Amino acid sequence: MAEDEKLAGMVDITEKPAVFRKATAAGSIRLQEATIEAIKKGRVKKGDVLTTARLAAILAVKDTPRLIPLCHPIPITGLEVNFEFGERRVKATVTVTSVGRTGVEMEALTGVAAALLNVWDMVKYLEKDETGNYPETEIFGIEVCEKKKGK
Repeated sequence: MAEDEKLAGMVDITEKPAVFRKATAAGSIRLQEATIEAIKKGRVKKGDVLTTARLAAILAVKDTPRLIPLCHPIPITGLEVNFEFGERRVKATVTVTSVGRTGVEMEALTGVAAALLNVWDMVKYLEKDETGNYPETEIFGIEVCEKKKGK
């Protein structure tokens, strides 16, 4: 290994002060209108899609350091998960707060991804075509919408 190459490692945040941190992330899943109606009317075989997706987001936020190896374990002091229906899509928004030495944007992004993956899992039987594929289903637009440090 060359002298200037570094192995992957966590950034040392020991000397950074603990301050208020907040991040909001969002993303969407494109679905067929019939699938969205089934979600709204509670007619999905596996059960309540948005409640399950909300719980998945919460667990994913708390497990982010296990899923993303170089993320620091941090105290989560607040967590909000919301869903919004749009034309042929369900949008998930996750806001995470903490008082710590590093930001919470990775936690918010991980929460959004987990929520949307759980929506897909619960409705996939409605989205499959005759070949077993998902030509109209897509997770897209996962992004950090806002990040704050300090009050």
